[in-house]
Amino acid sequence: MEPAQGDKPVSHKLFGKAAERERRNINAKLSNPLAGLSHTELRSQGRAFAEFHDMGDESDTRAFELGAVLAQSPERHADITDLTNLEKEVLRRELTNKWAQPWKMYAVIALCSLSAAVQGMDETVVNGAQIFYKHQFGIGDHSPRSTWLVGLTNSAPYLCCAFISCWLTVPFNHWFGRRGTIFLTCCFSAVACLWQGFVSTWWAMFIARFMLGFGIGPKSATVPMYAAETVPPAIRGALVMQWQMWTAFGIMVGYASDLIFYNVDSTAIVGLNWRCMMASAMFPALVVCCFVFACPESPRWYMSQKQYYRAYQSICTLRHHKIQAARDLYYMHTLLEAESSMKLGQNKLLELISIPRNRRAMVASQIVMFMQQFCGVNVIAYYSAEIFLEAKFTPIAALSASLGWGVINWLFAIPAIYTIDTFGRRNLLLLTFPLMAMAMFFTGFSFWIPETSQTARQACIVLGTYLFGVFYSPGEGPVAFTYSAEAYPLYVRPHGMALATATTWFFNFVLGVIWPALKAAFTPQGAFSWYAGWCVVGWWLVLLFMPETKGKTLEELDQVFALPTRLHAGYGLRQIPYFAKRYLLRKDVQPEKLDGGQDRGLAQDVGFNA
Repeated sequence: MEPAQGDKPVSHKLFGKAAERERRNINAKLSNPLAGLSHTELRSQGRAFAEFHDMGDESDTRAFELGAVLAQSPERHADITDLTNLEKEVLRRELTNKWAQPWKMYAVIALCSLSAAVQGMDETVVNGAQIFYKHQFGIGDHSPRSTWLVGLTNSAPYLCCAFISCWLTVPFNHWFGRRGTIFLTCCFSAVACLWQGFVSTWWAMFIARFMLGFGIGPKSATVPMYAAETVPPAIRGALVMQWQMWTAFGIMVGYASDLIFYNVDSTAIVGLNWRCMMASAMFPALVVCCFVFACPESPRWYMSQKQYYRAYQSICTLRHHKIQAARDLYYMHTLLEAESSMKLGQNKLLELISIPRNRRAMVASQIVMFMQQFCGVNVIAYYSAEIFLEAKFTPIAALSASLGWGVINWLFAIPAIYTIDTFGRRNLLLLTFPLMAMAMFFTGFSFWIPETSQTARQACIVLGTYLFGVFYSPGEGPVAFTYSAEAYPLYVRPHGMALATATTWFFNFVLGVIWPALKAAFTPQGAFSWYAGWCVVGWWLVLLFMPETKGKTLEELDQVFALPTRLHAGYGLRQIPYFAKRYLLRKDVQPEKLDGGQDRGLAQDVGFNA
């Protein structure tokens, strides 16, 4: 007897439910693979691991026995009776004095900070150099051809990042390791920056800057990953977060370099000033190349290459005591084993789309990555000197004002280390997007101030760009990469991050290439208003489609992203009257919880389908 026609959709729906539950079970297992095991089982497994991989003498074997127990619940170290007083004190200080680390750990922190600074400087030395080289290359007039060629040349690295270099992150890391990838990408950056200083045509500059993309793309994904895999859990979030802060520092140094080389005598060598600006970005890259191998390789990478003893040696240099090293290494081992045992039978890039929980995480991640560019920040980062020249600043004053913006962009990124884990990712964006929109409108409308009031006109334009930096730096700046790194389940996280990184660099390219033509067609007033409008759109997208991830475990995130999209959107819309009643009308109303009560039951009823 054949089934009724209506049975097929039901069967398909049940299959979808089963697949979704399977993925949720996988994510729960990855959340803590050691959950439910007794201390006796854990000690036995820890000893077997140490002996099988020949980790050292009896003291190392004991460390792995106890480390396996600690890996299950690190915060409950006081309950383990076999720990010595010294070991308990080390574990206690790990929580109370979390920034007291071995010097090798500080070397890793310095390396990651320098690598981020290289990134920022690579991006912004072109800001001042383009004032000069576009005229030397014959693309300095206001014709449509010249405006598009200026934009294409400036944004060439991000074209390479979006379509080629970001997708090399996985093979580069597999072949060369974390340190090797950082070394290789900084070599690319150093060579490309020097190359930029010797070109004599716009197309040669385009090629040199396109090659610079090989130094930007893989590094932007590898350095946060290297930081996350080496630092202790207590400071992991703060250190990974600092990628954005030190990138902002590099942006500021790039502006300073433009100002330093502005007055270089270009009589003997045509364009020596802008050539020095472009080439100056090679120096921090060379420092990283010389310094990178003084730091240990990622223990997790060693383990992925089946080099367990080298992984143990590496992590021992990054921890005060071998009991900490054994604990963290054994937990890495259990996660890798859990990941390798997952036989899902489908391409993981397809799983980003086909699995509803992953798809919602991807949509939220793509929103923040897209809006990191289309809020308009890199219009100011790459073209601030041109913008200020449009406002009748002198060239030296335009570069000085750009440096001021860079200082603000860096200083206001520092508080994000605190605010991102207290106010939350979503709340920061909902607060700062309207403020960024107003700053963009203010900047654009300031160009309508008559030139007879030149001082007021210039002051308002500078104030608008500075206010935008104040609102962007603790909000969309650090949130984008942080949110993308935690929204995806572990088993698809590398692929999700590759997509997120490629997205942000692609729209970075779009932003850079269209700005000169956009400004020529819309005037500065219309061009700035265009990005102000996108900030308004971004606010609505965040409100409707971006759940909060602050302080949630992997299992809790599965519950949040398992809720249907319409529930997220409805919850966001209900927050508007709640805010009005609570903060404007001063009524005593309680906030609604997205993952509780009625929403949770409804999610179960619909089987977690979109």
